[in-house]
Parts: sequence; structure tokens; C-alpha cells
Amino acid sequence: MNIIYYIFTLLLYFISLPFLIILSFKEKYKHSVPARFFLVNNPPFKEKLNHFHSCSLGETKALKPLIEKFDKVNLSIITNTGYEEAKKYKNANVRFLPFEIFIPFWLKPCKNLIVMEAELWLMLFYFAHKRCDKTILINARISDRSYTKYLKFKWFYKHIFKYIDIVFAQSQKDKDRLIQLGAKNVIVAGNIKGAVEYKVTKKYKKPKEKIIVAGSTHSGEEQIILDAFKNSSLKTHPSKLIIVPRHPERFEEVAKIIEIFAKKNNFSYGKIEEGFKNDIILVDKMGELINLYSIADIVILGGSFVDNVGGHNPLEVAYFKKPLISGKYIFNSYTLFDMVENSYIIDKSELNDILNKQLKNSFIKNKANIEMILRLIDDISNKK
Repeated sequence: MNIIYYIFTLLLYFISLPFLIILSFKEKYKHSVPARFFLVNNPPFKEKLNHFHSCSLGETKALKPLIEKFDKVNLSIITNTGYEEAKKYKNANVRFLPFEIFIPFWLKPCKNLIVMEAELWLMLFYFAHKRCDKTILINARISDRSYTKYLKFKWFYKHIFKYIDIVFAQSQKDKDRLIQLGAKNVIVAGNIKGAVEYKVTKKYKKPKEKIIVAGSTHSGEEQIILDAFKNSSLKTHPSKLIIVPRHPERFEEVAKIIEIFAKKNNFSYGKIEEGFKNDIILVDKMGELINLYSIADIVILGGSFVDNVGGHNPLEVAYFKKPLISGKYIFNSYTLFDMVENSYIIDKSELNDILNKQLKNSFIKNKANIEMILRLIDDISNKK
């Protein structure tokens, strides 16, 4: 099967070459695509260390409690945002993980391969199983929406799990599903995202008005939130709305949406560089969301009022014990929301009403057993 899979990915690669070349010129992919699909400035790791792997920004952030316990690690990433976050770890050698056809030549021996969540790449695990001490899948989960899809390809995942020595699942439900797919040595360790500390990098002086932060919004959500903000009791409860789009490439688009709305409804509008003097504020730069959560009175978490995203990480909000409002489309984040007490999961039509209610503060109620995971990794390393 491994040879057939490799030939298939090789054919897929050559078929996709024109598209990949075009994609490499786009701002969002100008580093990741050349590195992953053409090995541009992306050499193999030189040192035999524990090799951590994650996909994007959230997963890379969640690795911090583990990575900071080691003097030095290797860390591979898939996305640009994940790469930028990974570079913040002073003890990590960082690379983009190459596409599957390059893994046989790129992957060097490591102590342990430690892969985050659902990054189930066959070539990665197959060659790491041969070249590294152990292969470990951490924070493993299978959402309700994904489970039926996984079952359709059970034969394939059962083959991959042959090369994974230990699996740390987020919950008992995840453990049962993983075993059904062929995983072995599955241990319930909780969700390590609950163990992350979110540090404020810039302290804002909170204005006297109620601060509503709409975080990680996607296309279609800004208008929903703006309309609810307009219809809430602003006269009796003076408020300011801060909108933080999820993707930088949408900053200009969202700016136009807010500007048109503000003029039509007699609101003042500005950007975060101007401070908090305006009624509606756009954050058009990265890295500010945590800083704003820390001073928020209410947080509306985006990616949940449209049905094609699946929600975002509520733990960032619950860490600061803020009232948390989310839409009902959280199919990729159910496990995270299970870790949060006092989250308000609503339909978009209810947003106006709930903004006028007295809401309870959210907080994280379950955290992963980081020490158990570290202890096992240490035990494995010490035995070799």
C-alpha cells in the first residue's frame, strides 16, 4: 500500500504543478508553498531531537506547554501563520513540513516524532516509525462531523495507525473512535489547549464604555454583528465594538463594510491605531486579539455564525474569564467548548437580545495532563 500511495501522491503532485506555481505568487502562500512543494529554503533538520509537528497557528500555540519543557526541539509546520508562531519559540528549529513525496529524502532520524491532533500523513509516520525512537499522536480528536468520513476510509487510517506507537486522546469519546479506526495504546489525557497560558503583549487602558470584542470573524459575520450592535441598548449601556477579522487578506474588505455601516447609522469609525475614541473599531493587524480579550466586557467569537468554518478556540476567551457568545456552528470545536463553563451558544437571530442581558463569565473547567504526557516522552527517551 505504501508504494501505491507514494505513486498516487507523486502523480497528484505533477498534475498540481501549474496550480502550485501560481499559488506560490500569492501573498498568503509565498513562503509555505515554495518551502513545502519545492523545498525552497527548507532543508532537513540537522540535529537528532524530539520532532514536534503541527498544522497551523492554534495547534502551534497549544504545543507551548510541551515545547518549553525541552532545551531544544525540532518543529515542523504546514501554514504561514503556524510558521510565524513557531519562530517565536527560541528553543525550536523550525521548518515547513514538505509534501509527502519529499518525506523519504527529507526526514532525518529523530528521538520521538510528536504530532499534534489530526495530522495523519502516511509517509511522515511510516518513515518516522523506521527512523525515530517512537511515533506519538497527541491531542487527538475526531469530531462528530468528521467521524463518518473517517469511517468510510477506515482501511486507510487503520494502515496509518500501524505506524503510530502511542495516542493521547482528548476525551473518552475520541479514544473510542480512534480505537475503532485502528489506533493502539490510546490514553485519555484531555486537551492540551486548556493548559496554554495566554500572555498579554500590550496593555490597553480600558475605556469606561462596555467593550464588545468580535474576534476571528469571517465573511458574512461582520454584518450580523454590526446589525446586532446597532439594535442593542446603546443609549442605556454605552458600548464600543471592536472587530478583529480572522484573515489579514480581508482587512480592506471589512474596513469598507464597517465604513458604509457607520456612515449609514451615524456611528464613528476608526482603526485600533487611533485608540478607543470611536464607536466601532477595526483591528487590521495580527497579534492583538489576546490583548483585547483581556479588557473585553463581552466577546463574540467568530467562525460560528456561518456554517462553513466550524468555530474557533473559546479557551482564549475563557482564560481571561470573559462572557463568551458564539454562534451554533461549532462542529470543529465541540471538544474545546466542552472545556468551557458558561458559554452562550446561540442562533444569529438571538445576538441582539443576548447583548442586552447580564452574562456570566466563562472559565476553563478541564485541562490536559501535561505532566503525564511529558513523563511518558521522557521515559521513552531515557530508555533509548
